[in-house]
Amino acid sequence: MVSEDGSTPEIKCPPDKIIFDSQRGARICIETGEVLEEHIITDEVEWRAYTTEEKTKRSRVGGAISYSKPYMGVEAQVGPYREPGSRKIRGLSKRAETLRLQRALKLGRIMSSLEKNISHALSIMDDLVAKLDLPDSVKEEAAKIYREAAQKGLTRGRSIEAMVAASLYAACRRHKIPCSVDEIIRLLRAHEADIKREVARNYRLLVRDLNINIPVIEPERFVYRIASALSLSEDVVVDAIKIIMEAKKRGVSSGKDPSGLAAAALYLAALRHGYRRTQKEIAHVAGVTEVTVRNRYKEITTALKIEG
Repeated sequence: MVSEDGSTPEIKCPPDKIIFDSQRGARICIETGEVLEEHIITDEVEWRAYTTEEKTKRSRVGGAISYSKPYMGVEAQVGPYREPGSRKIRGLSKRAETLRLQRALKLGRIMSSLEKNISHALSIMDDLVAKLDLPDSVKEEAAKIYREAAQKGLTRGRSIEAMVAASLYAACRRHKIPCSVDEIIRLLRAHEADIKREVARNYRLLVRDLNINIPVIEPERFVYRIASALSLSEDVVVDAIKIIMEAKKRGVSSGKDPSGLAAAALYLAALRHGYRRTQKEIAHVAGVTEVTVRNRYKEITTALKIEG
């Protein structure tokens, strides 16, 4: 149809009538048959997948970059003796060529001293995270902290185990997960007395030199973990939280270690409900010293005017 001035009026197709032909790279109106756009480069997949297994099998891209994996999860690989479609490569010459490529890749993958350090640290970190049952988000944060420290040369001349423990503790603090240094060290090296001092020193170094913002963890977060390990009832937990909240109002919690305050509150609450738990038992589970529990207990009873 041509208008009076000789021009062809623009035909507008309804959006629901426009389809995309992935083979031709064109958008077509199924009502009029008009090709609206050609030579389109799209990021849409040209295959269909109805299950997660099908999607993983047909996808031709790798996973996301991960700090907790060697080479950040990006690594070149030469596959086995198979062609697309899971058919074996035919011919001895092609198989020999594939074998040569695999050998060349393995020999050419020379790790620097920094990469070896990070790889060894990540293996230690994987073991600790699994034993502590920490989420993947904490693992990624800890790996990122360690990588930054290694790239800045902060790990040079220091124990890898102690630096891994410090990075993991910093990540737990960042995510407000109640995990003490003693818990990490207990799984790392049970027979080294100096490791705790070294981990604490490394932790302060990481926070200062990497400008890590560490939020304050509420003592209440430690109560449930300690109570669960000591098989204390829910009534004791609720009472301990009330004691902590009251202690906060009186200014007892200012500048105090949250795990030590939680341990003292639980000790007091357990006594009130007739549970026989020693300060030594609670201190061991909380990851603090018995002296810390005793001092926090005295401060709480004094501030709240409770007879011990």
